[in-house]
Amino acid sequence: MKLVINTIPLHGPKTGISNYIFHICQELQKHHPDFDVAYYYGYFSKNLDQANAVNPLLARIKDTAKSFDLLKKIRRKSLNFLASLYPRWFDLYFEPNFIPLDIKAKNIVTTVHDFSFQIHPNWHPLERIEYFKNNFWKNIGRSNMIVTVSNFIRNQAIQEFGFEADRIRVIPNGFDQELFRPIPAPDTMATRTQLGLPESFILFVGSIEPRKNLLNLLDAYANLAAPLRRDHPLVLAGFKGWENREIMKRLRRLNNSVHYLGFVTDNVLAHLYNLATIFVYPSFYEGFGLPPLEAMACGCPVLTANTSSMPEVCGDAASYASPFDAEEMSHRMAQLLESSADRHVFRDRGLKRATNFAWDKSARAHAELFCFMTGQ
Repeated sequence: MKLVINTIPLHGPKTGISNYIFHICQELQKHHPDFDVAYYYGYFSKNLDQANAVNPLLARIKDTAKSFDLLKKIRRKSLNFLASLYPRWFDLYFEPNFIPLDIKAKNIVTTVHDFSFQIHPNWHPLERIEYFKNNFWKNIGRSNMIVTVSNFIRNQAIQEFGFEADRIRVIPNGFDQELFRPIPAPDTMATRTQLGLPESFILFVGSIEPRKNLLNLLDAYANLAAPLRRDHPLVLAGFKGWENREIMKRLRRLNNSVHYLGFVTDNVLAHLYNLATIFVYPSFYEGFGLPPLEAMACGCPVLTANTSSMPEVCGDAASYASPFDAEEMSHRMAQLLESSADRHVFRDRGLKRATNFAWDKSARAHAELFCFMTGQ
């Protein structure tokens, strides 16, 4: 099978999508050496680059370009134009990032991770919304098959946007099982010391941006009884994201009990999940939601939103609250913090639940779909 995969996001900031792309490609390499795979980075290559392992000077140039909407548009058009010039036809083109490029292929499979760009455009920068508005609906019809990462997104695609049910396959994400696992306490002590973390804390992981619902999380935390806030500070880890001025202002007002770590590496993140007393993820909307799964795999009790894909991913292994109700969120946090028995139950359920998800399992499902599409 002559297969081409868009891997452009691997040369950008680390995101859930770049994680998805890298792990699926890595597992396909491992289990399907018979596939003749080309990776497209703006040029076609036989080499799968380590996620975000890019020349520092090139990275600075790209980051500068991304700071300006016009340069972003020029970059995207250039990457698509370069792809269209390649004369070779592939048996299958896998687009893991929403919008197919003009790559010549007999079959096209595209992953649609969510519909937030259409349902809640206010959660995204204007330039991104304009790009999706001008390109998503125009190009998605070229795909022979759509992959969604949850039944929740599949149902939205069919019921709200008129996609044909037989053109959609649900393939859940996985997680890095070697990295995200219970880690012996002595092995995490250096991270606790380095970051100045308290003995007990509440953890949130995600970009500091509107969709992640941090204002309601901060309200819920502020509503906790003073002794609980004193004994369990809130720790946030993740990129600064965008439209976060009000969030950062609120963080400064709570600086005695809320600690913002910024971006952390995956190794540090695995330690944070292991060190945290509970993990809270009140995001308004997720196509899949990887952080709660990673937390469960590390044995950290999870409190998450009772909406979008979260109940599908977490099942009975998490506590739930409405993301719109800070009072309910606060109540659920207090329940978990005050009950070691409840935390133990959710820890055990989470560890068991996480075994249902793996990148190799996800990659096998992708490979089966590719073979089905090409008759191989």
